[in-house]
Amino acid sequence: MISFSHVSKRYPGGHQALQDVSFSIDAGELVFVTGHSGAGKSTLLKLLVAIERPTSGSVIVNGQNVGALNRRAVPFMRRSFGLVFQDHKLLFDRNVFDNVALPLQIAGFPGKDAARRVRAALDKVGLLKFEAAMPITLSGGEQQRLCMARAIVHRPAILLADEPTGNLDTEYALEIGELIRSFNQVGVTAIIATHDQSLLAQLAPRVISLRQGVLEPGAAA
Repeated sequence: MISFSHVSKRYPGGHQALQDVSFSIDAGELVFVTGHSGAGKSTLLKLLVAIERPTSGSVIVNGQNVGALNRRAVPFMRRSFGLVFQDHKLLFDRNVFDNVALPLQIAGFPGKDAARRVRAALDKVGLLKFEAAMPITLSGGEQQRLCMARAIVHRPAILLADEPTGNLDTEYALEIGELIRSFNQVGVTAIIATHDQSLLAQLAPRVISLRQGVLEPGAAA
């Protein structure tokens, strides 16, 4: 399903974020990408959805070389993904329901079908009773669960999450871990960038470990 082949990414100014990284991920796997801050975890996720393009090598997702896609094809490719960002990217001028509905509106889902999917996603993450609330009134853990609902509302094949428990206490982090497990158990391929060792212990996933942009020896590739 996913293949990195000798992928390197160098940013303007000379920073080498990734260097000659190769691995593959099968459909339905739960994979954690680990490493210190600046190891290249976020860059790796961005390459998967063509937010960044590789300097060399190929990134293949479902048979497509995403690094070579033209700009018009990228939004269609991204429909296979659910994305959870470090900084949430919630719309604080819209309520919980409207935040989750946004990806469906962009994709052109009919209103009645969209509403059904939104409420199913909110129910999945335990936020259905907050559908009319504004995001600012939610706790940090609830905001992260809202991000999860928005990421999976269109039923993507692949979930990408960048440090989903980074700013959460232990209780909320465990809740997010269980949500990730539940999505994976119904067939969603999950790729999580994290340095949270408790999350690794909780989920016991396959681990891809980076050090200064290089795949560490012994990492599951």
